[in-house]
Amino acid sequence: MTEVPIFVLVLGPILLAEALLARYEVMAYTAGWGTPTTELPHGMPYARGADPDRPPDAYLVYLDGIGKRRFHDTRDGGQLVQAVIAGAPELRVLGQVQPYSPLAAPLVNRPVWEWMRHHIGLLLFLHNVMQVFVAADRRYRPLYNRAVGAQIAGHLRLAGYQSGSGTPVVLLSYSGGAQVATGAVEQLHTRLRAPLLLITLGGFHNGANDLTHAQRLYQLTSDSDWIERVATWMFPQRWRLFRRSGWNRAARTGKIITHRLDPATHLGRRSYISPEARLPDGRTYLAHTTDTVIALIRTHCAGAPTPTHDSSPESPPEPTMTPRAHN
Repeated sequence: MTEVPIFVLVLGPILLAEALLARYEVMAYTAGWGTPTTELPHGMPYARGADPDRPPDAYLVYLDGIGKRRFHDTRDGGQLVQAVIAGAPELRVLGQVQPYSPLAAPLVNRPVWEWMRHHIGLLLFLHNVMQVFVAADRRYRPLYNRAVGAQIAGHLRLAGYQSGSGTPVVLLSYSGGAQVATGAVEQLHTRLRAPLLLITLGGFHNGANDLTHAQRLYQLTSDSDWIERVATWMFPQRWRLFRRSGWNRAARTGKIITHRLDPATHLGRRSYISPEARLPDGRTYLAHTTDTVIALIRTHCAGAPTPTHDSSPESPPEPTMTPRAHN
């Protein structure tokens, strides 16, 4: 028997099982079978950056991509978080939220997944990919949004956030984290009455979530990011035809502003958060992304006028509508 059939026979049933079980955690949360945890590993703070004894200019919650499997950030996501903390010491930054777990349970603490990490590492990514699609599914989306939105609100409170204080909350999301960030808006507004700023980096999301209570959404993207482009074609709510989707309603009110980070890619050596690839001006892609994120947050927090870039949503039937020249 060739290697391909063996691969299919071994991995196929596992993929099927994962697809069927992906909904379990959100249903367990809804039914009360499990209690989301807010306890962090010993010695890990609920927030980093700004001095906890003085109010920060803003709280930033980083929602990592599908590689997230522990309280600590992934390698690449961690580099971005550290760069933001170093460049903007006025921010209080949270990176421990589990965007792909309604029960706030890291995969790294689950015995079965620990075994898989050593034997079939690909499945760790598959699990989180499946969770993105569960979060996007109209049958489970409200439940998923409620669960992870409550998780984010809980961690913000533990990090010192005062409900109704008016301190801005920034949701910085990478890849599939954008589905969770857009879904958390309603819960954060209800629970904290927080002014919300969203920044998506290569955001993979379905565009269905209501962004009414978000003040602004900055879409950081690149013409070379084919993964984000797939989302704009895959999900009808991202098409202009679906005028009543959350994404299109926000776009018509001018809330969505696109910034180009060309020629960065979604993954790999030329990714948005690569510390090695460089622009003609000598900055690394990581530095470029960090500078852009910090500048947007500072402009927003200062209440300065926002530059008007192309805020049009993507539309598969009309490729020419792709946003152009930014930054």
